[in-house]
Amino acid sequence: MALERVSGVAARAATAIGVLGGTFDPIHNGHLVIAEEARVRLQLDRVLFVPAQASPFKQNQHTTPATHRCRMIELAIAGNPTFALSRVDLQRPAPSYTVDTLRLLKQEWGEGSQLYFIMGQDAIAGLLAWRDPAEIIRLARLVLMRRPGHAPDIQHLEAQLPGLRESLIILDSPELSVSSTELRRRVAMGWPIRYQVPDSVMHYIMAHQLYRDYDSASLTADQHA
Repeated sequence: MALERVSGVAARAATAIGVLGGTFDPIHNGHLVIAEEARVRLQLDRVLFVPAQASPFKQNQHTTPATHRCRMIELAIAGNPTFALSRVDLQRPAPSYTVDTLRLLKQEWGEGSQLYFIMGQDAIAGLLAWRDPAEIIRLARLVLMRRPGHAPDIQHLEAQLPGLRESLIILDSPELSVSSTELRRRVAMGWPIRYQVPDSVMHYIMAHQLYRDYDSASLTADQHA
């Protein structure tokens, strides 16, 4: 966004920040496509990739150590100066509640910033089960990326969460059928993952032998895949 001048001092206009949360175990090209689509369509200044310490919905599931997940994010976004890694969820005790994440990011970027929480269209069906959904829609606009086969009943959700409709932005996005769960399974099976993740991420996974020992019980659905 352009700079504005106030009393002769350069001051930045309100900053538009996209927030893409998830386990990112591992990050893949689908995440990057969604982030870039939202950035361009909404003219965002920055998109933050926010790896969770532990999702409240997946506390009993194995998660790769945050050091590896963060490094893979750094490698994946290295070529895009508008993408950034945020460790805000890793610097506090688990589980990682979205409402707390948004509060911390609002403090970090200032009350004048506008947050855009990016999520798959299927995820909104469970929004009412999240902690303090009313506060979530107060803190951020919800950006829903359309997914084939998912048509959430917004009218029903609005009846239980007034103000939701005004918070929503629905975007079409290129559809990449990639999931973190499937990638972990493919690595465990010795199958290729090239072209599903950035080459730098693929080489990191192989160099550190990530996901090699995952069994079928570990390969559960990834909410943010």
